[in-house]
This record gives sequence, structure tokens and C-alpha cells, in this order.
Amino acid sequence: MSALALLSVPAQVPSAEGLTLLVQPILGEAPAQKEFQPLCDYLGAVAGRPCRILTPTTFIAYWNILRRGEYELALDAGHFTDYRIRKMGFSVLAKVSDSMSYTLIVPDTRRITDPAELIGQRVATLGPLSIGAARFDALYPNPVRQPVIVEVASVEDGIALLRQQKAAAALLPTPLVGRPLAQGGIAVVLTTEPAAHMALSASPRLATELRDKIRDAVLDAERRDAGKKMLQRVGIERFEPTSAGEYLNQGNVLKSYWGY
Repeated sequence: MSALALLSVPAQVPSAEGLTLLVQPILGEAPAQKEFQPLCDYLGAVAGRPCRILTPTTFIAYWNILRRGEYELALDAGHFTDYRIRKMGFSVLAKVSDSMSYTLIVPDTRRITDPAELIGQRVATLGPLSIGAARFDALYPNPVRQPVIVEVASVEDGIALLRQQKAAAALLPTPLVGRPLAQGGIAVVLTTEPAAHMALSASPRLATELRDKIRDAVLDAERRDAGKKMLQRVGIERFEPTSAGEYLNQGNVLKSYWGY
């Protein structure tokens, strides 16, 4: 499907009775729904409403849905969080603990120590508008001296291409490459500078009282039985307080994209 066709895909309109949690497409549609449904269920129980996950298959489709704002909550990277705060009036409620970085990995049979050694070779990463694409551009600012980007729909797809020797390297979110590294056969070339982790933000359509209630519930999750179970199931240690200032200007990497 072409980029223009993807841009024309209609967003699913959330039920007026429920909540929709938008999640960026870094895992693939079905895996993301499975991974984050426990969080959605927890938020729905707090709000007293059913909650569903919405995650498109590509970042281009995601960008289209994101800007329409037809959802109540969003969990995603700092650049999208900053965009929502500045352009759409969203409130940032909490962030996933620690920071987020990207790691450049190669098969451990290759003795690569410098990203420049990959120029002209195939490197798998998440598609345009993802923070992975922005990190790629920062590593290779000269457009005539870059690797060949192999766009993948999920981290698992990137790892698979690497193991199948269909890509010379992959640039993927650091927290999600830990398991493949532990399984062996992969070596790290570098890890980017860390930035604030994913944040949970809320639409201005939600009443202030409900936004505050959701914020309190996620920040207090590790001290609630239901919250502990949710955190364990989604693989998040805890949520922690944050503010708009922590994400300030991260959305600038989106300025070159249509619709900013």
C-alpha cells in the first residue's frame, strides 16, 4: 500500500462510552494489543469505562490517526508526546520509569565497531516518523553516505532480518533488544544517548477530575494489587511523575513531515 493510501485510511472512532488507548506501532498491531491490554484494562477499571487498544500497522498511518485526536489516552515516545502537548492540548500524566535509547546491533560474527562501516549496507529500523528513524538520521547526517534503510514494522521483524542475514545491522529500541542479546549471536556497536521514556498523556476531552484520577492510579500502581499485576504483565517496572518540560522540543524532529 502506498504512503498516500495509508494517509487516507480512516481512523476508528472511539465509543463515546469507552476509552481508547493509542499505542505507537513498535511491536506490530496484534502483539501491541496483547502487550498493552492489561494497562488498558487497568485504566478502564479506574475510569469505570471499557478500554480498547488502538495501534495501526505503520508510523505513517499512526501519524494520521494521532493528529485526528479521536482517542482519549496515548502511550508513546517523547517526540509524539511533545507534539500532542504543544499542538493538541494533551496533558502528560506519567512516564515509564528510566529512559529510552536505541541500540545499533550486528551479528556477532562481524567485527564492526564504527557505524561508518555500515555505509552502503542494509540496516533495519522502524519507519519514518519513529524516533528510530530520527536516531538513524543523527547517526548518518550526510544523505550520500548512509546505509540502505530497510523499514520494518516491528522490533521482532528487525531481529529476524538480522538473524536471517537479510540486514547487516539493526537500530532498535534498547529495552526490546535485551532478550535477543541474551539469546546470543548479536553484538552491540553503540547505544544512543538516552532520552525520557514513553509517556502516558490524556486528551483535553477528558474531564480534569478523571485525568487526575488516572494519573494517581498509574503513579500508585506499584502499591495496588491490581496495579502490581498490570505492571508485571506489561513488563513495566513502574510509572513515575513527569512534566511537559521533560519532553520540550522533542517534537521538533517531526517538523519536516506532512501535516505538522
